[in-house]
Amino acid sequence: MNQNKKSLFVTADGTNLAFTFILVSSLFLLWGFCNGMIDVMDKHFQEELHLTLAQSANVQWAHYLGYFLMALPAGWMATKLGYKGGIIAGLLMVAAGGLWFIPATHIAQFWAFLVGVCFIAAGLTFLETIANPYTTVLGPTQFAATRINLAQSCNGIGWIFGPIAGSMFFYGKDAAGKSTGTETLWIPYAGVAVVVIILAVIFYFADVPDIKAEDDYHLDEATPGASRSIWTHPHFVMAVAAQFFYIAAQAGIFAFFINYMTSQTPGIPESWNSFLRAGWLETGADGVLHISNAFASILASGGFVCFLLGRFTGAALLKKFSAHRMLGLYGILNVVACLLIFAKLGWVSVACVFMSYFFMSIMFPTIFALGIFGLGARAKKASSFIVMAIMGGAILPKLMGSIADKTDISRGFIVPAFCFAFVAFYGFNWSRFSRAESLNGTKIVGGIENPSPKQ
Repeated sequence: MNQNKKSLFVTADGTNLAFTFILVSSLFLLWGFCNGMIDVMDKHFQEELHLTLAQSANVQWAHYLGYFLMALPAGWMATKLGYKGGIIAGLLMVAAGGLWFIPATHIAQFWAFLVGVCFIAAGLTFLETIANPYTTVLGPTQFAATRINLAQSCNGIGWIFGPIAGSMFFYGKDAAGKSTGTETLWIPYAGVAVVVIILAVIFYFADVPDIKAEDDYHLDEATPGASRSIWTHPHFVMAVAAQFFYIAAQAGIFAFFINYMTSQTPGIPESWNSFLRAGWLETGADGVLHISNAFASILASGGFVCFLLGRFTGAALLKKFSAHRMLGLYGILNVVACLLIFAKLGWVSVACVFMSYFFMSIMFPTIFALGIFGLGARAKKASSFIVMAIMGGAILPKLMGSIADKTDISRGFIVPAFCFAFVAFYGFNWSRFSRAESLNGTKIVGGIENPSPKQ
């Protein structure tokens, strides 16, 4: 390993935290897998329970409500228990939520599944509130955005396999062609429960040091005139808003991906049946071949491959270019992609859906790193509010679904277009909000810029 790569995980005192980083990154894979299954579940309930798009968005509502309710308690517990204790608490909550799907399958009511979704999300809140800021302190500050994007790449891997598991267990059919999804939906969640219990045991015995973030704004000091409130720092406040709108856009696009692929793609030629698996195409009411739910679930994994490629390439680019400018550029490119989808340009619009996955890739971790920049020990508290902003994923997808119910899902993409515009605004204006040139730029001293660059 060359010196530049090694420096990603080596602290000022020479401690190499690469193993700790790998262990924490496994948590990102876990919640990526769970989130990937959530997005496939939407379409399942639409058909099984005859729900509208706006009604099926209640799956997203329950998921992100769990984040909203538990974000502050998670931040408080992270402060009291440290990173290690908070991670173990979150893993045990996820295990309980996964096991709940076993009785929920027997209850066989929409509300019972929503309870399980909400409880798993509550556990994931602990993990995200703790793991995201923790990755930023496992090495030099200037590589904070690179580390969190590398860790979030594991999230992308989980998101690839989540829809595949969902297509297997949510869209299964018996010999008579009847759906078996409601009876088998519990299986992947029970599997998740077993895995996270094992992870909790590993974390219990592992070395997970409680490292403090740099206090560039002197929030931890009793310096006269120095503000101790995170809310007096615009770069943090605007990060909360940017994360709200980003997650709103992400949740809407992910939730309605299958709807888009099954209803908005151009008619499929009969010749495609010769090289695609049986059941991947089906004849619609118009007598034309269209993509089936099962194939759309597989394509969702293809979208997450684009997402993962964006994460890996983004992590490399963030070592060379300013994180906030990269965020602004990707935000603008996603606005363009959403407007081209809105315009209904056939296969061009379909390609733009996949491009939106690519350009979304760096947004969540980069907003996170930019938002907690320089907040010292209060980074844990700030992290809880940024995670709470995930509630955007519960609210705006319902608006997107409502527009789609009245028109079509292509027109619904006007909602994420506006959301990405705000993310771009935050990225391009972060230097003004933070009074720093970049994550590796000027240091803040007592609220005034120090022209010396960080080392």
